[in-house]
Amino acid sequence: MDIKFFIGPMSKNVVDSIINFQNKYSKKIALIPSRRQIDFKGGYSNNWTTESLSKYAKKIVIMRDHGGPGQGSKEDNGYKSLEYDCNYFDFIHIDPWKKFPSFNEGSKWTLEMIEFCLSKNPKIKFEIGTEEAIRRFEPEELELLIDYLKSNLSKEAFLQIKYLVIQSGTSLSSNQNTGNFDLERLKKMINVAKRNKLRSKEHNGDYISEDLIKLKMSYGLDAINIAPEFGLIETQTYLDHIKCEKNLFQRYWELCYQSKKWVKWVKNDFNPFEEKENLIKVCGHYILSNQDFVNDIKNEFPDIDLLIQKNIEKKLVSLHSV
Repeated sequence: MDIKFFIGPMSKNVVDSIINFQNKYSKKIALIPSRRQIDFKGGYSNNWTTESLSKYAKKIVIMRDHGGPGQGSKEDNGYKSLEYDCNYFDFIHIDPWKKFPSFNEGSKWTLEMIEFCLSKNPKIKFEIGTEEAIRRFEPEELELLIDYLKSNLSKEAFLQIKYLVIQSGTSLSSNQNTGNFDLERLKKMINVAKRNKLRSKEHNGDYISEDLIKLKMSYGLDAINIAPEFGLIETQTYLDHIKCEKNLFQRYWELCYQSKKWVKWVKNDFNPFEEKENLIKVCGHYILSNQDFVNDIKNEFPDIDLLIQKNIEKKLVSLHSV
C-alpha cells in the first residue's frame, strides 16, 4: 500500500520503464489504465486488453482508473468492463460521477458498483470519489459519501475501500496543469481521509513541480496520479528526432490530426493548422500503436525505444526524489 505514484500506461515503453524501474530501485509504482487506454476489448495503449496487460505487468499493482459509465470508447453502463477488472486488476476506481454528477445518483451508483464488484471478487479493493475536472467535491460531501457507504455496505465490504480521491485544485489542458492549488482545501480533504482511515490520492498530478508534490505530501497526501505527462515524454523524444525532417513531422501531425484525440484537451480557439507541434504534443501518445505510425515514423528510428525508456526513468527517479 505504500505506493506514492500511480502512472498511466500510456504506451508499452511506459509500462516497460516502470517494470524496469521497480526491479532496479525496489520502489513500487502502480498502473492506472483508463478504459480508453485499456479495456476488455482493447484500447489505444499497445492494443492491450484488461487481461493481456495484467499478464504482461504481472508484478505491478494495477488500478482501473475511472471505472464506470460513460468512461469507455463507446457509451455503456460500465458493468461489463468492471466484470473483467474484478478478474484481472487489484483495485478499481469507482467513478460514476461523469454521467451522474448529482450527489444522490452518484452515491447510489458508487454503492451498487461496489456491491457488483464484490459479488464477482470479494478480494477486489476500491478507490472512491473523482477528480475536480469531472465533478467538484467539497470536504463535507466526501464525508457524506463515506457515511452513506458505511451505512449501506457490510463492515467487511466497506473495508475493501482503500483510497479516497481528494481535490486541491488540479486540471489539465494542452500539456499544462491549469488548476489553482488551494492548501487549505488540501488539508481539509486529507483530514477527511485520515478520519475514515482511507489513503488520500489526488488525480491530474501532471506538469507540476516536484517541489509542489513534496509540499502536498508533507501535509499528508498519500499518493498522486500522473498520466499524460509520461505520454509527452515519449512524444517529445520523437519530436526531437524529427524536428529537422519536415516530411516525418508532417506525417506525425497528419496522423494526430486525423485521430481527433486532441479535441478534448484543447481550448475552443485552438487552431490545429497553426499549432501543429502543440497538437502533436497533446495527441502524440494516442497513436503510438497505430500501424501507420509504426511503418512511417517509428521504423525510421530502430533504437528509439531505449532512449524513450531512459527519459522516462529520469522522470521516475526525479519523482521519487521527493
